[in-house]
Parts: sequence; structure tokens; C-alpha cells
Amino acid sequence: MSNYIQPGTYDYARHNDEVRGMWDAYHQGHPQRVPIQFSMNARMVLQNPELNVWRYSWQQYFESPDVRWDVELAFQKWARFNVIQDSPMRYPEKEWAGIGVHYQNCDEAAWFGCPLYYPIDDMPFIKPILQEHKEKLYDLVPPDPMSGGIMARAMEHYQYLELKRQTEDFDGLPVGKTWVFGSGTDGPFTVACNLRGASEVANDLYDDPAYVHDLLSFITGAIITRMQAILTFNGHIYPNAGWGFADDSVELISTEMYKEFVQPYHQKLLNAFSQGGPNSIHLCGRVQHHLKHLKDQLNIKTFDLGFPTDMGKARNDLGEDVTLIGNIAPHLLQQGTAEAIRHQTISLCRSGVMRGGKFILHDGNNCAPNTPVEHFQAMYDAGREYGVYTN
Repeated sequence: MSNYIQPGTYDYARHNDEVRGMWDAYHQGHPQRVPIQFSMNARMVLQNPELNVWRYSWQQYFESPDVRWDVELAFQKWARFNVIQDSPMRYPEKEWAGIGVHYQNCDEAAWFGCPLYYPIDDMPFIKPILQEHKEKLYDLVPPDPMSGGIMARAMEHYQYLELKRQTEDFDGLPVGKTWVFGSGTDGPFTVACNLRGASEVANDLYDDPAYVHDLLSFITGAIITRMQAILTFNGHIYPNAGWGFADDSVELISTEMYKEFVQPYHQKLLNAFSQGGPNSIHLCGRVQHHLKHLKDQLNIKTFDLGFPTDMGKARNDLGEDVTLIGNIAPHLLQQGTAEAIRHQTISLCRSGVMRGGKFILHDGNNCAPNTPVEHFQAMYDAGREYGVYTN
């Protein structure tokens, strides 16, 4: 098993030509086969001893813009040359993608003031600031969109990287415009679990429902203000016809609780950033029970779903006008055999999820470090073979 495709064994030019034609047909509403893509990030380099040649740590990556430069660009090159998927491969035509100054799943909580912790052998995490003293919520003020919490560091690194890319290239090509986190959200309920603690929020739902609304109201208002500022800073226009967001922690609650506690704050976000939809959502975890309600009430027309979701059932429940993205398990991709990955991919394609032509075959969700490139190719090859539309 390897981290690299053997040189000279893959025809990148033919791949790129095929992928352009495949996406053209898909976007025109006449797909020839399902698109196949993988979601991953710089942890593929940081947590892989062979790819992390500098032996950088997560703390160094978070705290040094030069380390971020090395890791992000090495990740881009590695993925473009070694992960076979329906994206352009090999060198980009004009420039590498701009480097994002972000802090993985710690972004928003750290912006609200949660301290960061750096385990030796795992990704960073945050400590909730309201776990022991929930009443401190009422002393909090919304962080400044451009300098609150960890955003102060992010802006310093943004300025540094913008200057660096004007004087340095990478592997003979310029690097695109730097961007900074904050224009999206992990979702109000997920952020509430980060600030208060998931178990504590679960208890509050029963013992102190008014507090939950106060917490979600505070979070949502701050998120909207920050997103408006960062979208403007990054040069984006809003509101859009549709808008996308995430909120993984809604898997913890029933749809009745979702309607009472979370939906009003999702609707506030949509009112600020969407012109009615169609909207999209990313949801890891066991969220099958929410899907139909989200489609009907929030006009969600694209669902990016994790491996616990039954995609065939989702297609039956949601209809053929919804785009479904998912959902081969990352642990299977990393640890399974090529044959098991192929079998699971075939089963997914045959589940009924392809009906209507709005399916993107994807991991479910976010690939794990040290996944062999042969396993990506096993899923890709099976998808190309069994994800074909015959009519």
C-alpha cells in the first residue's frame, strides 16, 4: 500500500479531458455517470509520517504561517498527483489554490474564546468555556468579527501569507489569494455543544430550555455578524439564491426538538444569506430522521451526508429533485481491503440513490490520513464502472 501513484502509470491528460466532459454532461442534466470525489484536508500530510517530511506538529501548523504554507501546498500537490477523482489532476493551469487560514473544527469555538489543546498524536480540540459555569453566558459579548478570539491571529497570518505569495511561488507556479475562515459556520447547535459541552446541552434541553434558546440566540447573532464581515472581506456577495451550512450535532436530538430549539436559528441564518434557496447542508452522523423535514421546511435541495445514512432510503424519502452526496465510510477507505471498498461502492450505486441523476459518489465524510492511494482508486474504478447511467 502506498502514498503515491507510481510515476508513468497514469494518464493525467486523458483523465482531465474525460472529467471535463463528465461534469459538462452532469451540469446540463444529462449525466453519463456519477461524479466521484473525495473530501480531505491538510491533515492528510500532517498525520502521515511519510508525507510530513518536516515532522511538523498541529501546534506549529496553527501558530506559524510559514508552516501552514509548506503543509497546505504540499497537500495540494500530493492530492493533485495521487488521489484519482473527478477533479483536475497534475499541475494547475495558472496557479495553486489560495491558502486558507483556518483551524479545522476548532474555528468557531476558538473565535468565541474556547482555548485550544494539542494532543501528541491527534488533532487539536477545544475546551468548552461554559461547561462548569453556564451563567457566564450572560457576561459574554459577541467577539469582534475581524479580531475576536483566534481571529486576531488569523488576520496576522493572512497578511503575512498575502505578502509571501507576492514574492514566492511553489514548484514554479504562483499561489492564489489567501482567504480567512469565518464566512461559513459549523452550525449554531454544534457551536453550542462546543461552548457548553454536548452532555450539558443535552441536559439543558430538558432542565433549562430557556437557557438553550438564550445560548443559541447569542451564537446565531454573533455568527451572522461575523459571516457578513468576512464574506465582505473575502470579496463575496450575499445573499445568494441559495446558501449552504452544516450542523452535525443535530444528530443528537429528535426532529421535534429540532423544530423547537434549532430550526428558528437555522431559519435566521437562511434569512440573512439565502434568497429562498435551493439551499444545501452538510450533516455527518445519524441524521436520517431529519432529512425530509429539512427539505420541506428549509428548502434544502443538496445533502452532503456521512456514512451512517442509508442513501437509498434518503432517495426514496426525498425524491429525485434532491442532490445527494456521499457516503463511503472513511474508516473503510483507510483500513478495508480494496475488494471490500469495491463491494461497498457497488452496493451504494445499486441502492437507488442514482435515480434522477443527482448523485455524487463521495466519502462520508472526510478522508482519514494514511489512506492508501490504491483504496481511493478502488472506489473510483468501481464508481466509474457501476455508476453509469444507461438511459
